[in-house]
Amino acid sequence: MNGLVLAVFGLVYLGMVLGRLPGLALDRSGVALLGAIVLVAAGRLPMGQLGQAVDMPTLALLFGLMIVSAQFRLGGFYSWVVRRLAGFRHSPQALLAQIVAVSGLLSSLLANDIVCLAMTPVLVELCARRGLNPLPFLLGLACAANVGSAATLIGNPQNMLIGQVLGLSFPGYLADALAPTAAGLAVVWLVVAWCFRGRWLAATPVPALETPPFDLWQTVKGAVVLAGLVAAFLFSPWPREASALAGAGLLLCSRHMRTSRVLGLVDWPLLVLFTGLFVVNYCLAQSGLLARLTGGLAAQGVDLAQPAWLFGVCAVLSNLVSNVPAVMLLLPAAANSGAGAVLALSSTLAGNLLIVGSIANIIVVDQAARLGVRVSWAQHARVGVPVTLITLGLAAGWLWLRWPV
Repeated sequence: MNGLVLAVFGLVYLGMVLGRLPGLALDRSGVALLGAIVLVAAGRLPMGQLGQAVDMPTLALLFGLMIVSAQFRLGGFYSWVVRRLAGFRHSPQALLAQIVAVSGLLSSLLANDIVCLAMTPVLVELCARRGLNPLPFLLGLACAANVGSAATLIGNPQNMLIGQVLGLSFPGYLADALAPTAAGLAVVWLVVAWCFRGRWLAATPVPALETPPFDLWQTVKGAVVLAGLVAAFLFSPWPREASALAGAGLLLCSRHMRTSRVLGLVDWPLLVLFTGLFVVNYCLAQSGLLARLTGGLAAQGVDLAQPAWLFGVCAVLSNLVSNVPAVMLLLPAAANSGAGAVLALSSTLAGNLLIVGSIANIIVVDQAARLGVRVSWAQHARVGVPVTLITLGLAAGWLWLRWPV
């Protein structure tokens, strides 16, 4: 039966690489779900053991924070922020710095995917009205959202997973990640500004957008809950998933926002992806195949227990199968005290290399294309490759200084 587990694992991770399975209309979430269904139906994971395979605290934390992000989106907060920035008649370079700083900060506290989804259309409109070339600002948004999300354990899904599974301290991880993240945002601005020097202006048709009107009360309500959650994460022993669910419950108690509207903005496919991969990876570990795989790599000199190898393999794997599947696969090797920060920084910063390296990149490119702005692979790589290499180098150096081998 181990052959079935290995075959399912191989097909699922092939789907992660390709984004689908050839001949089928399955995306990554569908592939992961199908793999889990096969293993459960074949008896490799009895229904009674699902609770052992699926990390419910991680799913609860994800769900709770998705509700918080939905609150800000429905309150028109993201659109209001971009339009406020548009009101300052600074130079294009100064506007880029503001976009990088704001998107990086928001992504450290709210899901980076949601930040990109909400800000991209308004940013295209802003550039069109001011006669600015939208490309540097869109690329700055995508790269800064990825880099900024690395700062905390709630900035992106893989960081939430790492923090929950490894039981990392929220302030402890912040101390590890804040310096390379802040330096990384400066790198994003420098690289984008250098690549687009002398090419800041361009005529773009003004798109007709339908964005939620700014609602001060709903935004303040979301901000109060988010501030309470961050305080709880920093200073309270209360489990993060319980705090996030409590915050979500408070936001759902609304007289104006229907529950269906809020739940409609929850990223259900991502939750399905997590669940499916939990099952597939659990079955692989229980079969003993994962231990044999890591043992074979160690025999070849690739010891994932060593931070340098873990950092490098995670960066490469994140661009092959995406960062969430890569982190799930490598978590069992995260044995030493600094492994959590190694995985989180490596997997997140590697996402800027190519368009497919992170969902945030794909969202920006797809949203811009719908509004008539094309971002090619070459244009993204011209910024993404140097940003990735420099930020990974800074993060590796910083981690080495904190935990010299």
